[in-house]
Amino acid sequence: MAVSSLSLPFHFRSSPKSHTRRKFVFFAAASSDVPLLQVNDLRAKIVESNAEILRGVNLTINRGEIHAIMGKNGSGKSTFAKVLVGHPDYEVTSGSVVFKGENLLEMEPEERALEGLFMSFQSPVAIPGVSNDQFLVMAYNARRKKLGLPELGPLECFSYLMEKLQLVNMKPDFLNRNVNEGFSGGERKRNEILQLAVLGADLAILDEIDSGLDVDALRDVASAVNKILTPENSLLMITHYRRILDLLKPSHVHVMDNGKIARTGDLSMVDAIEADGYEPVSVLT
Repeated sequence: MAVSSLSLPFHFRSSPKSHTRRKFVFFAAASSDVPLLQVNDLRAKIVESNAEILRGVNLTINRGEIHAIMGKNGSGKSTFAKVLVGHPDYEVTSGSVVFKGENLLEMEPEERALEGLFMSFQSPVAIPGVSNDQFLVMAYNARRKKLGLPELGPLECFSYLMEKLQLVNMKPDFLNRNVNEGFSGGERKRNEILQLAVLGADLAILDEIDSGLDVDALRDVASAVNKILTPENSLLMITHYRRILDLLKPSHVHVMDNGKIARTGDLSMVDAIEADGYEPVSVLT
């Protein structure tokens, strides 16, 4: 099951337990000395098979930081992201996750999304019968309601959506199409970033947003993400490729191996990965 974080309230209900130039452009909580995200010794397994995937993940993300996670296939990168947003296929067995000073693991998936945690999945699903504009307006107003703000009417929302379409370099008729139905892989990835631009987020998690994008689409996506980022929000991206890293310039690069973050460095660590592969770089120190 793979859906955008915006659709978590509509797909995961049965699961177990700013900076702003305009009045309603971005949502961001007040600055704090508390880390935006604090993950300590997080362990998790697949519910169906009981197989442990995360074996003690530790990670701290402060406001305004850009983090990248790299690693071999099967190292636990996507599982980690899905556990953060509350995907029902995974069960946390121990450890803690604190988001904005609150226990993230006690929140339902829809609560996590409304609190400002956004995730773009590798393969977003289509939602037949629901147009993009309906979906975005509903999700945006749900976020406003959570923050105690009045819902926006159709005209206000339309103006806001048009502004975000321009940010992602998408045509207006995109709003009339059903969510991801008949979309190419590149269109689905652009649509994920459009959702992020509309909703805003304290922490955006992008799981291989660069896969399947041509050069122009990659630049559009990276440009939009850079414009969305502020000193008050943060980004966690999962990728195999340097090209997105060169465009978004992460402050921290992590290598995940065997369900743990094995090594942390800066962008220069990618040179060693490209030269020698993950094995020498991911040796725990």
